[in-house]
Amino acid sequence: MKKLMLMFPIISGGLWGSAGIFVRKLSYFGVNSYTIISSRVLIALIILFIGILLFDKSLLKIKLKDVWIFIASGVLGMLGLNFCYNESVNQLSLSLAAVLLSLSPIFVIFFEAILFKEKITLRKISCMLLAILGCLLASGILENTTGMKWSAIGILIGILSAFFYALYSVMSKVAMGKGYQALTITFYSLVTLEIVLLPITDWHILKDFVISSPINNSIFMLLNSLCTSVLPYVLYTLSLTHIETGKVSILASGGEPIAAMLLGMLFFSEIPTILSLIGLILTIIALSLLCMPTKDKTNELTTVNKKISI
Repeated sequence: MKKLMLMFPIISGGLWGSAGIFVRKLSYFGVNSYTIISSRVLIALIILFIGILLFDKSLLKIKLKDVWIFIASGVLGMLGLNFCYNESVNQLSLSLAAVLLSLSPIFVIFFEAILFKEKITLRKISCMLLAILGCLLASGILENTTGMKWSAIGILIGILSAFFYALYSVMSKVAMGKGYQALTITFYSLVTLEIVLLPITDWHILKDFVISSPINNSIFMLLNSLCTSVLPYVLYTLSLTHIETGKVSILASGGEPIAAMLLGMLFFSEIPTILSLIGLILTIIALSLLCMPTKDKTNELTTVNKKISI
């Protein structure tokens, strides 16, 4: 079972890495980023709501005083993440957009230092510098090639997607500290996000998109929600019940840019260069080292586990 669970975060990362395919097709049709996000979230909410009702209705219970957490994670974190990532995949190669998004642990470190008084160690600084070097190589800035698609604005937006992803992660940590489960956090974050997006969603162009090919595009919209919202969150959450959080984070952060690179090659002929491949590998290594628990944390967890067993 544990070996099977090891595949779940990798699959989750791969599914998140597939978002660029859906975003680009809808963008080519003329659908704006807010409408893409809203349509994806609405279908995901319906699926999640039905799933929670069938398996555990208690996950729908939240306290009124904690609503601000879900507003922050949904409206600030998720909206910023989805909007910036959608824009970055239209201006960058899919692999580069995914690599920039995977830099979110760097921002998490700064957030945790400010909010939770976590120490910024030499190892963390070294890993951050290595990750930045990896992104620099992966971006294509250092070489003159037509194989990689990039722009300065696209890179900035891609970095912002990592910032908002980190913000969502931190707010999720706050919610978990109050006893909420991952699916509850995801569901209500999506609810607050959809409430904001509903008034500015262009339903007419979505209708035109579906009408242009009713069966194919209806399936496409369903797959968009399943692959980029529902399945990755569910699989990621399931893996957390059997595997350490750090290891899950490592596997997911490695799976996303690799999947995006392969899909970019397959669907958009985005052939990576040697330098970009080296940059991708360096970034994954840096993030893996960054996510690994330190000896102090390992000892702390061991002590806590002993106390619990006693």
